Amino acid sequence: MSSTAIPEERQQTVRVDGLRLSVTEWGPAGGTPIVMLHGLRSYAQTFAGLAAALQPGWRVIALDQRGRGHSDWDPQQRYDTLTYVVDLEGVVAALGLQRFHLLGHSMGGANAIVAAARHPGQVQSLVVEDMGPGASASSAGAERIQRELAGTPQRFADWAAARAFWRSIRPGVTEEAIDSRVRHSLREEPATGAVVWRHDQQGIAQARRRIAPLDLWPAMLAITCPVLLVRGAQSDFLSEATADAVAQRCPHVRHIAIDGAGHYVHDDQPEAFQAVVRAFLQEQQP
Repeated sequence: MSSTAIPEERQQTVRVDGLRLSVTEWGPAGGTPIVMLHGLRSYAQTFAGLAAALQPGWRVIALDQRGRGHSDWDPQQRYDTLTYVVDLEGVVAALGLQRFHLLGHSMGGANAIVAAARHPGQVQSLVVEDMGPGASASSAGAERIQRELAGTPQRFADWAAARAFWRSIRPGVTEEAIDSRVRHSLREEPATGAVVWRHDQQGIAQARRRIAPLDLWPAMLAITCPVLLVRGAQSDFLSEATADAVAQRCPHVRHIAIDGAGHYVHDDQPEAFQAVVRAFLQEQQP
């Protein structure tokens, strides 16, 4: 567990495509901007520890992607890569970012890959956490996530039951990471006292079953900025063979595997993840 103090967070809402999207920031407003995109059932604050590790000097901007955290749910369940990327473009425009660094985990990694390919003049560098071509379509981790989505209750009788559920499906993450999930992915329903999801659990699950994952190879091959691909050495999602293939076909990609980590690298081995990301980003500074 990192002992670095979490800097004060700032929150604002940006309206994109008729939805209110919540944006959380840490660090100096005049710092070097890096935008962070979370995974399938996550939220902006999952990056609080990394935001602390990057100080001083970095303006960390984390988006609650549509249907998650404090952002609006999409009544049309448009939970797909290209829609998320358009949301990101809207947030970047609203914040007036001209050039920025970009980081994404899992689903957020796919979104970040596509965004970096679409905006080579804006994205200065890219960090991808345990995501690569084909991983969402044909990996043991993708099958596991589908099982988890199908078996997730819509509500829990109390906070203890909700915490026990998170621990049952994330046995490898730290206690701090479980605390974060309980705090930020759930809320108490005032009328009943039941504990329910903040994110659109049903809509996200239905979209994940309905929408085929985007082929990431064209975007990955089109990226021109420096890329750090961080894989959990024990990941069931991004295979070593795929990560190696990306590094071989894309000379601007550096591949690092972190031992003791699965798919949720920043939660399984937070200090190791923070160290490699910090070192990579420092190299990108003028």
